Amino acid sequence: MKSRTRFAPSPTGYMHIGNLRTALYEYLIAKRDGGQFILRIEDTDQKRYVEGATDIIYNTLKTVGMNWDEGPDVGGEYGPYVQSERLSLYQEYAHKLVELGGAHYCFCSKDEVDEQKDDETNTKFVDPCKNISLEEAKKRVLNGEPFVIRQTINKKGKSLFNDVVYGEIEIDYDELDEGVLLKSDGFPTYNFANVVDDHLMKITHVVRGNEYISSTPKYNLIYEAFGWEPPIYVHVAQVMKDAHHKLSKRNGDASFQDLVAKGYLPEAILNYIALLGWNPGTEQEIFSLKELERVFDANRLNKSPAIFDIQKLKWMNGCYIRELDFDKFHKLAEKEYAKFLTKDINKVELSKVLQPRIETLLDIKEQVMFIEELPAYSKELFVNKKMKTDVEIAENSLKLAFNALEGLNVWTNESIFECLKGVAVENGLKNGQVLYPVRIALTGLETTPGGASEIASILGKEESLARLKKAI
Repeated sequence: MKSRTRFAPSPTGYMHIGNLRTALYEYLIAKRDGGQFILRIEDTDQKRYVEGATDIIYNTLKTVGMNWDEGPDVGGEYGPYVQSERLSLYQEYAHKLVELGGAHYCFCSKDEVDEQKDDETNTKFVDPCKNISLEEAKKRVLNGEPFVIRQTINKKGKSLFNDVVYGEIEIDYDELDEGVLLKSDGFPTYNFANVVDDHLMKITHVVRGNEYISSTPKYNLIYEAFGWEPPIYVHVAQVMKDAHHKLSKRNGDASFQDLVAKGYLPEAILNYIALLGWNPGTEQEIFSLKELERVFDANRLNKSPAIFDIQKLKWMNGCYIRELDFDKFHKLAEKEYAKFLTKDINKVELSKVLQPRIETLLDIKEQVMFIEELPAYSKELFVNKKMKTDVEIAENSLKLAFNALEGLNVWTNESIFECLKGVAVENGLKNGQVLYPVRIALTGLETTPGGASEIASILGKEESLARLKKAI
């Protein structure tokens, strides 16, 4: 039987990196053996629903190339794929579970529940309604008395289950609380809806954060009560911002959309998060999605938390930028130029200079703002021991370079470079004694994204001569 996995996000805002990683692992498990990847929207928590968040989910998955085989927009045999459209199903199965002894009707008020519970002392709510006979409880329901359906946990001893990452796990039944499965408004809780949906949609593997390990025995009791086969569990360790703090959108940590806005390529982000908790078993670090589909093995997921290293992501993003087809890079770069460049320059030449030198698209502005406005600089910048220049040599070289370039008819990187080399030869100077001062005069910066001739070709003849004249 081929794998069937599901990504079941809540539409509560931007795509958190941890959520996208879960989706990726679900996707790869399915695609590894030619199975199906299902998208299900879990919108039963109406209080946290954010308008437009479902579109963010769709757009994010499509942007990174993780297309789903079944889902709200494409349909499928096991729909509907939005939980709020499945309420009658949950209600039907919740009442069935009561009949089977796996749940019971609870008529207690929220205040009565809160009075008993104490998170600090780990005191759980002991529901007195468990002692009401099913017959009496049904009468009270029919009479219109408000109720919830709570899980019934009568088992003692240890719950044993297997997990792909953590192996055999043992949890004492006494540690479990009898949580609400169906709320008084008829909406299910996550703990119930995901079990019903995973069974009805024939899901074979469930990937989720390891914080859900402690709840898994409760899910298994529901499966057991219905006589259903539980899925294969794959609990993944958390993504951390450092050794002590979890990466979390609630704490303002970067979402997928934030990273894209900061100049990271979607394919680089996806590659990086694949390695946040998974070891390919080789030295290879750069993987396309197609390559990941072939080599991913859930058995190589790590038990330890993964720390999100923005510097490693930057390095990887730089690798992806350098490997881009030039035309594609130029289109991306032009979008950045449009944000701050107003001068008429050779943008194609600028992109050629930048592509090998930047790590994120936002690096572009930092590297080329000198084009928009020449920064103020001290003449001391012309002093460079390595290039054997000082202020006097620089002034002489700039005059010679200006005169030679003024008469240059073909204005390209190659022709400018040959012209400046000729100036050096004709005047007994080293190449650096001409090229270095020209570069400083054109940019006002010690470090630039290109050499003198490259910068001049980008600026154009008129602007280049104007800057040289100003330096002289």
